[in-house]
Amino acid sequence: MSLDPALRQRISDILAAQRVVLFMKGVPDAPQCGFSAQAAGTLRDLDVAFAHVDVLSDPEIREGIKLYGDWPTIPQLYIDGELVGGSDIITQMAASGELQTALGLPEPDRTPPAITLTPAAQAMLKQAIADAGGDMVVEIAVDRQFRTRLHLVSPNPHAIAVTVDGVPLQFPLNDARRADGIRLDFADDARGKGLVIENPNAPKPVRDISVQEAAERIAQGTLTLIDVRPRAERALAAAPVAYLHFDDGEGVLAALDKSTPIAFLCHHGGRSRQAAEHYRRQGFAEVYNIEGGIDAWATLHPEIPRY
Repeated sequence: MSLDPALRQRISDILAAQRVVLFMKGVPDAPQCGFSAQAAGTLRDLDVAFAHVDVLSDPEIREGIKLYGDWPTIPQLYIDGELVGGSDIITQMAASGELQTALGLPEPDRTPPAITLTPAAQAMLKQAIADAGGDMVVEIAVDRQFRTRLHLVSPNPHAIAVTVDGVPLQFPLNDARRADGIRLDFADDARGKGLVIENPNAPKPVRDISVQEAAERIAQGTLTLIDVRPRAERALAAAPVAYLHFDDGEGVLAALDKSTPIAFLCHHGGRSRQAAEHYRRQGFAEVYNIEGGIDAWATLHPEIPRY
């Protein structure tokens, strides 16, 4: 099957407009397949600017890009108009440092992260390796949301490797800095049975904040309030302080530094907690949920209607 000349030109124009282009299923914030998620995540880990094309929203491009580069699957990464490959190749090249070179980035930092293993964790991991035949290592992967996963795997020459207290560990290249400082323990008590992972780099959990404290901090300029309720609902009972909202989309938070303390408000506190957790995972370091929402605020300020 040949590629329609007009479609070929359209794809060429996309590639000419951006140095790095990822053809994927979905968008980076909401990928629609695991391979697309992995490819977009790898590029984001490198902090490289890239354009994306959602092939699910453009069936013509979805089929045409396969013919354009003679590559049968999605995702596909292009750099300077040249096809790099799909998800597996992207991951392998990032692990070896080839992708960084192709993107003109500095050599990756291969300094092993500092890891602490308690005696209980050491014993548990050594036994697991022995039970697996003794030729495995413990891979510690920490994704962008600081979700940590441990697996027994074969040694990877491209991974960052270190032996801690006799336990062989390895880290995917892009995860190593997020793993620096991790402490592993093994518990068999009221916390349950299993590994306990403490990562000092992970964002702090969402914290509740009272209406009184929130109002004081907003007045002092040390807290930014975001009301997640739609305009019509806010019109029923508006917060008596300055706040941001999502009427024009989530871009309202894009201008904020991730160190900015932020608090979320809704009617009773449910929707705001979900929003707070979402933005905590996006890297905001100090995130709060207004306890009781605007309803709690109305108990202190009778002029605020309750609904």
